[in-house]
Amino acid sequence: MRFFRVLALGASVLVLFGACTTGGGSATSIKIGSDGFDEARVVAEVYAQALEAAGFSVDRAGIGLGARAVTTPALESGQIDLKPEYLGGGLAFYDASKVSQSSDTNRQELQTILNDKGGGITVLNYTPGQDTNAFVVRKETADQYSLTTLSDLTAIQNELKWGLATDCPTNPVCAAALESAYGLVPEQVTLLGACSTPMADALTNGTIDVAELCSTSPEIIVNGWVRLEDDEQTQPAENIAPIVRNDLLAKVDRAKLEQTLNDVSAKIDTPTLADLYKQVSIDKKDLDDVARAWLSASGLVGG
Repeated sequence: MRFFRVLALGASVLVLFGACTTGGGSATSIKIGSDGFDEARVVAEVYAQALEAAGFSVDRAGIGLGARAVTTPALESGQIDLKPEYLGGGLAFYDASKVSQSSDTNRQELQTILNDKGGGITVLNYTPGQDTNAFVVRKETADQYSLTTLSDLTAIQNELKWGLATDCPTNPVCAAALESAYGLVPEQVTLLGACSTPMADALTNGTIDVAELCSTSPEIIVNGWVRLEDDEQTQPAENIAPIVRNDLLAKVDRAKLEQTLNDVSAKIDTPTLADLYKQVSIDKKDLDDVARAWLSASGLVGG
């Protein structure tokens, strides 16, 4: 299989864990992690604050740890105990053949796999909201080439400069899906952080013409960009669920922890995801302030 010719590659970041423990009420500190982009970070912070309000002790050193290739082994090894996971992407990391547009199916399949990982990992309830991979162009590009779907890109793929996530070449719902469903193997590719400000900036300034962003990325609305329809339905359902090591659940009040996280997840719909994301990445508000305000407004913790 021919692969992308890479023009630029973001540097890998080594993250060193430090002491960052807050909260009380439990002898066990829950080590929370997340992927590196703002939406995942703020959802992790929401879960962290909800757990603290319920009396658990929380270690935040793993929030923003890196891409799934980093956070998954960290969870399996016990470097972190808990992370918010996007069900479709998390399942595809292990077995892309099992992903679907069904949230329930993705959760069940992921749970089956995680039963045998890291001594056992439990998938809790997922959010009604979801955030899928989105392929986006500027409006003038869409108008120039009459683009509305990903299929429309096939014939002109090498006339455009592409920005794809750093894990795209090895992510089965990115490079492999684009090639198998659409015949997309573009020659001009820059690899950038998933759903990142550098990716959005590159599309804004014309360094790239097609950007892989999150469907909830606020820049899409702010800049009037066009999200191309995934007409071959290559992207799976991407609801978010906390996934938690079983050895942690054995050390804490499991029922209380699960209820706390499930109550939070139940209130995170897609507009909430997009708004939390916007407040952090566009409005540049502090992560903890955004999480605290939302939890209070949702009645999940006291003001």
